[in-house]
Amino acid sequence: MQQREERKKGRKITKGDQDKIRRNIFFAGAPVQTVKKFDAGLNKKTAAVNARKLDEAAEPAALEKVPVDVRQAIQKARIEKKMSQADLAKQINERTQVVAEYENGKAVPNQLVLGKMEKVLGVKLRGL
Repeated sequence: MQQREERKKGRKITKGDQDKIRRNIFFAGAPVQTVKKFDAGLNKKTAAVNARKLDEAAEPAALEKVPVDVRQAIQKARIEKKMSQADLAKQINERTQVVAEYENGKAVPNQLVLGKMEKVLGVKLRGL
């Protein structure tokens, strides 16, 4: 019994215990001091505005896509060699979707991929 009481005396006060103590003091009618935090909860609004300004200033409006003449050259050379998009993709070690995006003009040009296509198709694609 004594050991239990000693443990309780030496025990740390947790946040829950603090809340209970504050509640008991408040309901007992004792004066309670409250302090409002400076700009509490306002950080999110200013951070979002500043982040948006940084994004607008640093990034270009739109990334360049594959030009029409490059798209047509890829498609024409692939058809002349009687290759499907899957065959071309396999030979350049890329996904079929990558070849389709280049032919549809949705891809952002990558010089390495264009170089692989040039070798396989035997057509100049860079610098058109």
